[in-house]
Amino acid sequence: MYLKSSYEIRDKYLRKDMLPTIFCPGCGIGSVLQFTLRAIDDLGLNQDEIVWVSGIGCSSRVPGFVNFDGLHTTHGRALAFATGIKLTNPDLKIIAFMGDGDAAAIGGNHFIHAIRRNLDITVILINNFTYGMTGGQVAPTTPKGLKGTTAPYGQFENPFDIAQLAVASGANYVARWTVFNYLQGINSIKKALQKEGFTLVEFLSPCPIGFGRRNRMKTSPELIRWYQEITVPLAKAKNMKPEELESKIVIGEFVDRDRPGLVREYREYIKRAKKMMGWEE
Repeated sequence: MYLKSSYEIRDKYLRKDMLPTIFCPGCGIGSVLQFTLRAIDDLGLNQDEIVWVSGIGCSSRVPGFVNFDGLHTTHGRALAFATGIKLTNPDLKIIAFMGDGDAAAIGGNHFIHAIRRNLDITVILINNFTYGMTGGQVAPTTPKGLKGTTAPYGQFENPFDIAQLAVASGANYVARWTVFNYLQGINSIKKALQKEGFTLVEFLSPCPIGFGRRNRMKTSPELIRWYQEITVPLAKAKNMKPEELESKIVIGEFVDRDRPGLVREYREYIKRAKKMMGWEE
């Protein structure tokens, strides 16, 4: 199999007039963007049949850099816009590129209810444990004890486990990786893009500027080594005791199921309504 170079991917899918990106040195968002574009390219998907949607945040700037139709919307509301797009034109594939703050804080209700409805969409979620664009405040995912501008003595609140929240809310496919899980990340995105219903691929992504330097990890390699220390593959985690999993983050594929998506359910609903009203064609 021929593996295209980063330059070939860039020339085909990025808007050259928008480059360079705004991402800081060592940021992992560019890596996840490359994973997503490689997945699209491997699947041979038509650029005109894909719409990218985002809210506000570092990762939410991505739709402005890619040569696809897209919407850069308000903070936490990407999935509300995505719902309108998908129900208006069900043939489109929707990719929502979101951050952990955008999805799990101000957008938390939209997140869980889009999953509850099983909206036919793929969410690529960048989890860097911080509000990187607005000053390094702690986020809903910041691990206990770690620092941010709003918690200079360490975060004392319990963080969300976004992947498990998605599983519990009913997503059809949920996976979590770090940015150094290159092949696993691409393969999970490919799987997510081909499934009906709500699919989520979460990536632990380094933020050396907003998060790392406040926690004595000033470079991306330092953060990646830390990820290697704190992450545990799902297969291994199943054989570990709860106390052994304290302060660890489990990575892997958490669920892969085939519940009917919102579009299919909505079409069936319309058929039932027409039949009940005597409007059958």
